Parts: sequence; structure tokens; C-alpha cells
Amino acid sequence: MRHPLRPLILSSTIVALLVIELDSGAPPGSALVGEAEAIIGAPMTPVSYAGVARRTTRRVVAVEATEAAAVAAAPPPVVVVTAPPAPPPVVVAPPPPPPAPPAGAPALGTIVATLPPGCTPMEVRGVEYYYGGGVFYRAAFQGPNLVYVVTQP
Repeated sequence: MRHPLRPLILSSTIVALLVIELDSGAPPGSALVGEAEAIIGAPMTPVSYAGVARRTTRRVVAVEATEAAAVAAAPPPVVVVTAPPAPPPVVVAPPPPPPAPPAGAPALGTIVATLPPGCTPMEVRGVEYYYGGGVFYRAAFQGPNLVYVVTQP
């Protein structure tokens, strides 16, 4: 009588014996594949670091030598340099000084709750001020309240 599982058991046993390495020094079942041994850095091996570095250096030197020879053989380029005309001098006038506050104006640092009528927003050097009646005001917060402080830009 033939057993239909006999070829399957035989083939799986052969595969297991080929894959599992029986090492007397290692504990059983510690490795299915044996240790890989390689010599790192042998200069004449095709994929070693030293071999790759040697070939790369050789190629770079050959390319640079070819480029240097091509540059040396080429005639020097003709360069015509013309000076651009001198730009006209730029005269920057300083901004006029702010007008002096009128005689009845509030003192610098005075805090007012509202702007007087006729104040217009104005930007001086990137800062927003309000100007009205010859006085500059800057918005500020006093706690949660918006107030205006008499200042000079």
C-alpha cells in the first residue's frame, strides 16, 4: 500500500536539512541560515569601498584633465568692458521737522480717551499716528480700553 504523504514528507525533510545549519557550538534552533563572512575593504574586489574609491578618483582625474586640456587649447575669449555712465547724484532732503504743538495742546505723554474731532490717520516710518490740531496721537491699550497717547513721531 502506498502512502500519498510520503513524497511530501521526504521533500520537506530534505529542504529543512539544507536550510537549517546544524552547528555543534550553537544552541539548537538559534539560526536558520549560517553566518555570512566577508572581507571588507579588500582593494581589488569589484564592489569594495577601496575599489570604488579608486575607480571614482581615476575617473574624476581623467575628466578634469580632459577639461583642462580643452580650456588650454581654446583661444582666450575677447572681453570688451565699457563703463556705464555715472548715475546722477541723488539728493535726499531730510523730512521737515514736525510742527510745534499749539500753545493750548496737551503735554507729551498725556492719555486721552477719544481723539479730538478732525484727526486723520498718518503713517510715519511705518508707525501709524493720528494727527489733528497740531498734535500727534498714538493708539494704545490701557487694560481692555483703547486710549490715545500724545506723542511725537
